[in-house]
Amino acid sequence: MLAVILTNLRRRSGRTALTAAGIAVGVATIVGLLALSAGLTRSAGELVHLGQADLGLFQANAADPTSSVLPLSLLARVRARPEVAEATPLQLVIGALDREPSAVVFGTDPHGFVARRLVFTAGRPAAAGETTVGDLLAGQLHVGVGNTIDLQRRAIRVAGIYHSGISFADSGAIMPLGAAQQLAGRSGDEATTIAVKLMPRISHDAADRALTRAFPGVRAISTPGDAVRAGANALLIDKAVVVIVVLALIVGALAVANTMLTAVLERQRELALLSTIGWSARQIAALVLGEAVVLSLVGVGFGLALGVALSGLLPGALGLSDVISADVTAWGLGRAILVGLAIGVLGAIYPSWRSTRLLPREVLAQI
Repeated sequence: MLAVILTNLRRRSGRTALTAAGIAVGVATIVGLLALSAGLTRSAGELVHLGQADLGLFQANAADPTSSVLPLSLLARVRARPEVAEATPLQLVIGALDREPSAVVFGTDPHGFVARRLVFTAGRPAAAGETTVGDLLAGQLHVGVGNTIDLQRRAIRVAGIYHSGISFADSGAIMPLGAAQQLAGRSGDEATTIAVKLMPRISHDAADRALTRAFPGVRAISTPGDAVRAGANALLIDKAVVVIVVLALIVGALAVANTMLTAVLERQRELALLSTIGWSARQIAALVLGEAVVLSLVGVGFGLALGVALSGLLPGALGLSDVISADVTAWGLGRAILVGLAIGVLGAIYPSWRSTRLLPREVLAQI
């Protein structure tokens, strides 16, 4: 039967190619959005664990963790908690670097554990009026120690080049907390988050519950999933994936149904002949279904290749290449394959049923 299926699809190569191309575009879009979502989850996890922190404290109900605002008066109380070994404030500034607007500028306490864990490949930590630059960003901008970078149209001297092991931190800049607060337009007693290292043998879940109860209006985030659920942008991407999947199923199934129904109507005599030589209605329906599934698999194959190739370009197109890198996962590819197969099956239901309603005698009488 497979040989018959392939022959029938080749006989209508133009129609087959156009239908497969439509399916491929839908599958590629799904792959790209899932890769972007996975990359966002990974970046969120890196943000939470910046400086090997166990969790971060953020403003509850903030539209996004990066837009959180916490009073620094909380810091002493957080450090006094029995679950906490160390705590240090961080200020995140988005869009401050003129040449790389997507790069993140971090303000840190020079004595906090986040700053202490930086490895300097050149220069030293930043003093007042200076900044340090991640090694990835330094390579992109071709700057070194003693050069300047423009932060909100102000030339700031680069005191050192650091490496943290976290991609979006190494694609950004780190400066003293007070300078970052000024860039963000925040007062000196506010920060974006408080990074926390827990005492030994304290579980993340127990610390989350204890800190949330102790500080109303504050949300403790310890996992990438928590960070993603706390962000409106991540939720928007997740909802966009669902919408795209539904649209791909509907549009793809309609395209396959139209193609297969047209093929059934054009091949009435052929199918009638198969019936007269002993093919059962179930076998004829299986033939139509098989053609639809093979057609969908062709589209899925091209769609996966296109989606993987283009997913790496999506963060750059959105201006987020310094914050998010696409992460193509086996589960993401598997979901795209399942959608493609569902398109073939759903699109073949009516044409398969229609093929079983042909009356061989009436069709052959027209010959």
